[in-house]
Amino acid sequence: MALDADQLAALAAVAQEGSFDAAAQRLHVTPSAVSQRVKALEQAVGRVLVLRTRPCRATPDGEVLVRLAGQQELLGRDAMAQLQPPRSRNPRAPVAARRLAVAVNDDSLSTWFPAAVADLPADVLLDVRREDQDLSADLLRDGTVMAAVTADPRVVQGCRVQRLGAMRYLAVAAGQRRAQWFGDGVGAEAFAAAPLLAFNREDGLQEQFVASVVGRRTVTPNVHHVPSQQAFVALIRAGLGWGMVPEAAARELIAAGDVVEVSPGRQLDVPLYWQHWALRTPTLDDLTERVTRAAAAALRPVRRHGPPSAR
Repeated sequence: MALDADQLAALAAVAQEGSFDAAAQRLHVTPSAVSQRVKALEQAVGRVLVLRTRPCRATPDGEVLVRLAGQQELLGRDAMAQLQPPRSRNPRAPVAARRLAVAVNDDSLSTWFPAAVADLPADVLLDVRREDQDLSADLLRDGTVMAAVTADPRVVQGCRVQRLGAMRYLAVAAGQRRAQWFGDGVGAEAFAAAPLLAFNREDGLQEQFVASVVGRRTVTPNVHHVPSQQAFVALIRAGLGWGMVPEAAARELIAAGDVVEVSPGRQLDVPLYWQHWALRTPTLDDLTERVTRAAAAALRPVRRHGPPSAR
């Protein structure tokens, strides 16, 4: 059964924009037209594809078709790009923009990932979603993004996954605070008393580091949540708490005398993976090559067993 392209586009717009009105604005049609297209598609496949909630959400069956809509759009845009005359022959020919929607964890976005996309072709538009690992997987499933940097090696249905490398983190604190909190040793009692910084409630790096130091002992520290990499580092320097910082940035701060290591010689390596739609197109292949090349230059080799989360 052939599926109607306009109906698929309407479904994808509703799922990604969160409402029929917003989808109509994106598609430059009326909300009634969007509703009719989605209903027609639901009737054609015999399944409910959108939950009419606030915001609207695709059902599991709907997510399959949203992803299909995105894949068809990417294939179409890649085909048009190949059909366009060479710019040298017609420099004023219109260029069909190809949009790359990707999800990237914050620390990758603030360190090595920009090198991967700094020199994208002029007709490629980047749409980066800063998300943690769990949301990255959700965005791949529902078709919002076509690829993601994630710390989760489990393959999302309809996707491929490959190792990128490991990002190393160091536990750091302001020098005076380190002496105050850990002057008598780096143990469970010290970690329980010392406040720490976490990026958000899904950020488990600090807890993983503590576990690597104290073993199975239970530690319940006081946690500040700071969802900004710049503010995160600034507040560690200011002495609000200790936290895990990517090695490259941590080394610079240590060299400048702004922070010291909480436990010198200990670090945490977080394996990162590249997941993308199981689709071969020039645009997606080129993006994958750029990401893997940049990761190979910046990240460490992945160990067999590594921590399962990253921010």
